[in-house]
Amino acid sequence: MGRLQDRVAVVTGASGGIGRHIAAALAREGAAVVVHYWRSEDAARDLVAAIEAAGGRARAVVGDLTNPDDAAAVVAAASSTFGRFDILVNNAGVARDGLVLRMSDDAWQAVLDTNLTGAFFCIRAALREFLRQRRGRIVNITSTAGQVGNAGQANYVAAKAGLIGLTRAVAREVGSRGITVNAVAPGFIDAGMTGGLSDAVVARYMAQIPLGRAGSPEDVAAAVVFLASEEASYITGQVLNVDGGMVMH
Repeated sequence: MGRLQDRVAVVTGASGGIGRHIAAALAREGAAVVVHYWRSEDAARDLVAAIEAAGGRARAVVGDLTNPDDAAAVVAAASSTFGRFDILVNNAGVARDGLVLRMSDDAWQAVLDTNLTGAFFCIRAALREFLRQRRGRIVNITSTAGQVGNAGQANYVAAKAGLIGLTRAVAREVGSRGITVNAVAPGFIDAGMTGGLSDAVVARYMAQIPLGRAGSPEDVAAAVVFLASEEASYITGQVLNVDGGMVMH
């Protein structure tokens, strides 16, 4: 029996990259999973089919998380589909990189809206259920960039740093009600947004990683499963870096 048997999770941005692996890992541990997507319907449905083929339960749900009504509907799909709601994983994110002097207002706002405000909308909707049942797990996917900064990513870094602050604020608000709120901060992960980097940039990152390798999406997913499980019931307001030691505090 898996660590998340009979639990129900919502994973935002689950159609590709790290989100896909998080959703699959939660399902392998016994959770039913709401697979959220915005534009990648085929990928989301493929993931649902793969989870079901392996004996799990999943449902694909579309939603624009920058719209509070859509975000609330995505979260509500857990209870309406599977009868309960236990775990929210805020993974959805976008990047529109550029130097500050050249960054458009739209590029700034689009990243903040999805990566930070969208997570807030989902958390607010989830808490309405979690507070009522006096239990729940929230795991926010931030980034080591939000801890140390990256040139050319002011919007992304600001959003991810904001997500760390949001994690800690909500953890303090709801801890007495049996709800834990934590964050996972991936470092250099071989998936999704890192795919287009040059060899020189990759080499520069590798030189900063004591373990000497890029991380995998499975590494991140394992951290999420742990924080969502009963094993982490006395952990809240924390940021778990999955970065091979690249950032040490």
